[in-house]
Amino acid sequence: MLISINPENPQQRLIDKIVQQLRLGATMCYPTDTGYGIGCDMFNQKAIKKIYQIKKRPKHKPLTFMCSGLKNISEYAHVSNTAYRLLKKNLPGPYTFVLPGTKLVPKIMSSKQKTVGIRVPDSAICKLLMETLGNPIINTSIPYDSDPPPTDAYDIDLLFGNIVDIIIDAGPSFTDPSSVIDLTSDIPEVLRKGKGDVTPFY
Repeated sequence: MLISINPENPQQRLIDKIVQQLRLGATMCYPTDTGYGIGCDMFNQKAIKKIYQIKKRPKHKPLTFMCSGLKNISEYAHVSNTAYRLLKKNLPGPYTFVLPGTKLVPKIMSSKQKTVGIRVPDSAICKLLMETLGNPIINTSIPYDSDPPPTDAYDIDLLFGNIVDIIIDAGPSFTDPSSVIDLTSDIPEVLRKGKGDVTPFY
């Protein structure tokens, strides 16, 4: 199912239609501020297992997930005062933050160290999806063999139309991975330099 959505002003009726499917276990390709990704409802085990299969990802490598905002993050991660200040200054944005997870996070989503990877992307579609669903959404990159990677929903539909249930078309979105910042201690550690300024974390 290919659904065109306005990236600046997402249509609520279309978001409602997608969320209804996510609650039933649908998987989707959708645009973020770092390119198109694959996701599902974080609390649907069946959908998460399907994404692991699509990615051919080992089970011991947890997937990251997106929250709608800072308040939402504090439900799923333990946020220190230092981490809070950094999150408040830099979100929403193209960052993945590694934080200690809370008990609300499904076991499959946390590492052996009980840490989680969380994003708050600067994307109106992502925000409205999560606000309507009422909980986080899985966020992982699209597996592709082409170079350059697919940048629009029609290319993605050709590659994944028979694999995922929903593809959201919001126009071209160029793949540029997020920067990954470890905030599990009071001294931030940049694990990967990607899109987004990392100087605040040194």
